Formats: sequence, C-alpha cells, structure tokens
Amino acid sequence: MLDTAISIKYMLAGYAVVLVLIPAYLASLVLRRRALKRKLQDLDELAKK
Repeated sequence: MLDTAISIKYMLAGYAVVLVLIPAYLASLVLRRRALKRKLQDLDELAKK
C-alpha cells in the first residue's frame, strides 16, 4: 500500500487540479456565451438590413 504521506500528496494534487480546472471551465463558458451574444447581435443587424 501507499505510504500515508504519499497518499496525502496525491489527494492535495487532485484537489489542486480540480480547483484550477473548474474555474477555468466556468470562465470559458462565460467567454463563449459573450461571443455567442455578439454573433447573434451581428446576425440580427444583418437581418434588419
């Protein structure tokens, strides 16, 4: 079995990865939503012309 100290390091590494990836994913969702809004506004303007 793994030593307790090594197991704790793996657990902390896992938490670090999760704590970095979740905010990064949420930020990408926000950015993609903003880009989609802009594209929809552009399409609406083109449709009005």
